[in-house]
Amino acid sequence: MSGKSVSNTEIQQAIETLQAAIGCAKNGLPESVFLFVSSLTPMVNVDLLVRDPVGRTLLTWRDDDFYGPGWHIPGGIIRFKERAATRIALVAANELGVRVNVQPTPLCTLEMFNITRDVRGHFISQLFACTLASELDTARHFKADAPMHGDWAWHDVAPKNLLRVQEQYRFYIDAASRLESP
Repeated sequence: MSGKSVSNTEIQQAIETLQAAIGCAKNGLPESVFLFVSSLTPMVNVDLLVRDPVGRTLLTWRDDDFYGPGWHIPGGIIRFKERAATRIALVAANELGVRVNVQPTPLCTLEMFNITRDVRGHFISQLFACTLASELDTARHFKADAPMHGDWAWHDVAPKNLLRVQEQYRFYIDAASRLESP
């Protein structure tokens, strides 16, 4: 054990303080608690591989302090006692403003690491094949001259500026283009 010596009583008091601040974990965690927990254990998340009828993949633009600017597959961390299907529906609604049809079995499960960071640095990610069940909001369509966090665009193949943490998904994003090749 490393760090300052702390008694079991002090640890228990700290846990009780956190539990009082959190309330029902099913409703999500306060940001500071979530970031702390993410430095202790891998996060389990769902990612949505949304394809259109011609095989393009829907990606969203992301620009944040954790991963910087680039394209990514929409996804979200499963909450305590939340079903993957529930998180998939919430990701589709929150990140894309749509409903999706989803295949119930993941295409793959991958471990994703950011070796330079402990906070939000380890994920167990399940990739689900999806299709749109409602229309995208055209106001959120990506504009290259004014990229905005959360904007979307269809891609024939994985873009060069796919977020590094999602490079393992390049194979799945490019799969439709390989199927169409002679």
